[in-house]
Amino acid sequence: MESQIEKENVAVVLGGSGYIAGYTINYIFDNDIYDSVYIVDIKEPRREVWTAKTAESYQNGTLVYLHGDVRETIIIEGVKTISCIFNYAAIHREPGHEDIEYFETNIKGAENCIALAKEKRCSQIIFTSSIAPYGHADIARTEKSQVVPYSPYGSSKLVAEKIHEGWQSCAEENALIIIRPGVIFGPHEDGNVPRLRDALKKGYFCYVGNKQVRKSGGYVKELVNSIFWVKERQDNSNEKVILYNFSFPEPPMLEEYVRDIIFTLGIRRSVPTIPFKVLLALSYCISFFSNLFNIKQPIHPKRIKKLTIDNTIVPEYLITNSYPYKYTLLTCLEDWKHESPREW
Repeated sequence: MESQIEKENVAVVLGGSGYIAGYTINYIFDNDIYDSVYIVDIKEPRREVWTAKTAESYQNGTLVYLHGDVRETIIIEGVKTISCIFNYAAIHREPGHEDIEYFETNIKGAENCIALAKEKRCSQIIFTSSIAPYGHADIARTEKSQVVPYSPYGSSKLVAEKIHEGWQSCAEENALIIIRPGVIFGPHEDGNVPRLRDALKKGYFCYVGNKQVRKSGGYVKELVNSIFWVKERQDNSNEKVILYNFSFPEPPMLEEYVRDIIFTLGIRRSVPTIPFKVLLALSYCISFFSNLFNIKQPIHPKRIKKLTIDNTIVPEYLITNSYPYKYTLLTCLEDWKHESPREW
């Protein structure tokens, strides 16, 4: 019986229908890392990001979707052990949720992830946190910097990190990887970078004295590459806890994002500058009327404020250990356009 248990090679992806999860699952099946993968999520999988091999795995039953809410006990039947849990389940979009929702999902989800790991004798967890626990500061932050979260999201993610660390410390064989990624973007994503692309394409983006503001982030494929690169390091070393930042080696300035997006779009665009206070006041007006008439639109005061916030997060662990970056800002945009030209 024990030998049968040891032979199982199963991964579970909590929040497996999410964006980063989709590319993680692609990597797993394209590289034959696990025999089977279970997706647990309250939403159906996002199949548009899947590779052909992932889609085939879903058809033949080696990729299994289970409807489940991480705020409740996670039940996976027919599996005695799990090799690795990827905990990607979270409420993260700001604005978009009530404060309590971040704590309910992100903290309870961490607790139920740990309960599943204990039940299924899983000794490795990979958890995506955020750079939000660092808070706002005018200096570059590394993994060794003080964390001072300023938002419910950042606070809930920091607590979730501590819950996972508590699990790791309970058994010598337990291994934990915590990733603090910046803004992640790529094909089929609808966050800040696609909004910037669309604003530039339609001609309504403007600077507010923030050209030199740095925005840490990176390409979704690079993030997933880094996760499995770090996992391989951990599997072949005694590093039982690895916490690392993910971003380009030097976070690009906003004007660099603008320059490279315009180049990738293949257009000419002159970007004007208007006073920040004017744009902020306008965003409050637009947000008020859009809420009044239930109109969905991308302009929100919180997003306008973010435009002026520098979040220079240095991926010191990756740099120090010579992680082989595959993409630059420009080449990842070109890869994105190649994979999903209709978005451009």
